[in-house]
Amino acid sequence: MYKMVAIDLDGTLLNSYGIVTNNSKEILKKVIEKGVDIILASGRPIDSINTISREIGANKYFIAGNGAIIYDMQKEETIYEKYMTKEKVLEIIKLCEENSISYNIYTETTILAKALKYNVLYYHKENLKKEENKRTNIKLVDNLEEYIKNSSGEKFVKITVCDNNKYVFQSIIKKIRKISNIEVLDVLHMSRKVIKQGTEDVPIEYFYTEISLKNVDKWEALKVIAEKMNIKEEEIIAIGDNINDKEMIQNAGLGIVMKGSTPVVTDIADYVTDTNNSEGVAKALEKFCLN
Repeated sequence: MYKMVAIDLDGTLLNSYGIVTNNSKEILKKVIEKGVDIILASGRPIDSINTISREIGANKYFIAGNGAIIYDMQKEETIYEKYMTKEKVLEIIKLCEENSISYNIYTETTILAKALKYNVLYYHKENLKKEENKRTNIKLVDNLEEYIKNSSGEKFVKITVCDNNKYVFQSIIKKIRKISNIEVLDVLHMSRKVIKQGTEDVPIEYFYTEISLKNVDKWEALKVIAEKMNIKEEEIIAIGDNINDKEMIQNAGLGIVMKGSTPVVTDIADYVTDTNNSEGVAKALEKFCLN
């Protein structure tokens, strides 16, 4: 019997509008009532995941920053952390500024950005549908380099780099890879999301990568949680859709990917469920946890 399910958010549990459907919530509730622990594992900051985790009734732990953070929801504190140094963040910022490419800095609780573009625009639109205390914290800063230099006590989880031009994007990634002691995710396909502008659906499409401290990944964090809860690796289900889910899909007792996921994870998965817009997570949980 499986005792734990680790679930990615964007492209997996959340549909293209950033919503967990009511039917999915009901299935998750039934799984939790059966004694299976749900662990959200996302690249988002703490506050954003905390809201969604409580919304679905998963109230023990979650993983933020692609494995840089484990948050204990009962104690309301971080119990595991692997942060980037200020010096490393400034090194990456300098390279992005020199090449005029969009980037965002994720702290423990906030996304720092120069403008509402790409993934930050999506989170901003998502916030408009939420109560103020449940929103993803976004802080717009004109000069991020100076802000980081003068910051004190900030904990830097990751940096995302985005562009809608594939060749510009690939060029900057080659340069970033030369920086030491960081992990650069090989995201191979465009991120495709949808926002509402009045009554119209407007797509947001962009290439992106995520940069974190070396050896940070969701599986390493998940192993820490499993050990605390006395759960064996073979008793874990991992569900995701992208390269930042690779290690947990590959190493969990059952690795599940969404239909249309990047081939890197599809090729190593044990099972392919439906898309995130067709409640693929709920269907997988019904099959492997409830039936």
